[in-house]
Amino acid sequence: MARLVYLGTPRVAVAPLQALVGAGHDIALVVSRADKRRGRGSSLEPSPVKAAAETMGLQVTDTLDDVLTVTAEGGVVVAYGRIIPAPVLELLPMVNLHFSLLPRWRGAAPVERAILAGDSETGACLMAVEAGLDTGPVYARERVVIGGEESADELAGRLATVGSRLLVEHLANGFAGLPAPVAQQGTATYADKIRPEEHELDWTRRADDLHRVVRVGRAWTTFRDRRLRVVAATVGPGIDSEPSSAVREEAGLIDGELVVAAGGTRLRLVVVQPEGRRPMAVADWLRGVRPEPGERLGPR
Repeated sequence: MARLVYLGTPRVAVAPLQALVGAGHDIALVVSRADKRRGRGSSLEPSPVKAAAETMGLQVTDTLDDVLTVTAEGGVVVAYGRIIPAPVLELLPMVNLHFSLLPRWRGAAPVERAILAGDSETGACLMAVEAGLDTGPVYARERVVIGGEESADELAGRLATVGSRLLVEHLANGFAGLPAPVAQQGTATYADKIRPEEHELDWTRRADDLHRVVRVGRAWTTFRDRRLRVVAATVGPGIDSEPSSAVREEAGLIDGELVVAAGGTRLRLVVVQPEGRRPMAVADWLRGVRPEPGERLGPR
């Protein structure tokens, strides 16, 4: 087993850290982002990786240069959120667990971008870290089929499990035991962070496009000029089809649990969250608001 440093931040990076510790690796240091202020009280909150590391009794820092103060064979990077500068990599080799089939979806939001693009599959890649953005050669990869109803959180959880297995398998004999890496081949695409405006449901788009926005998370629209979050929705046989001519093309029109989208397609709402309230079944929300004939979601 190896003595390693671990760099990660969000929840998806917790399982790989736990897997490495469980496999017997010695984690000399964990590097994560600094604590953030959250909530009305502005209390400081650690990242999911920092919280998990402290629970396991591991040393944690938010200063990247601290990796050079410990003795380690190499570093493992999982959704750390920063590019590792070349001077650090020259002194400490690192591998990165990235959740896409590189070179497709290099960057910060590969899981979300794969869903938004309607990709049928994605995967996990164990790659060498270079100073560029996810440009290094790949040691190992595993493909994963994307479920048609799968949310970004659900898919990320599955990829974290797959990636944890790749890490444990290929680092069993330390960095010296890694296979020869293979250069990435194909056209690179980039997974920029999801912009706030991309979460808004635009009812002039087709229902299947809107469904993917809901699956990514934090999707929202408006009703009677107040924000309504759409937590879950579906598109399927008999739903994403032509409605009656009376409601054709009337974007955002509420038709029971269905909402009309572009091309006469319809999105079935399942769970919604009105402003200032908890998530609820759409049937309960409809009983409370009692939409009038012709009422719509979205801007009036």
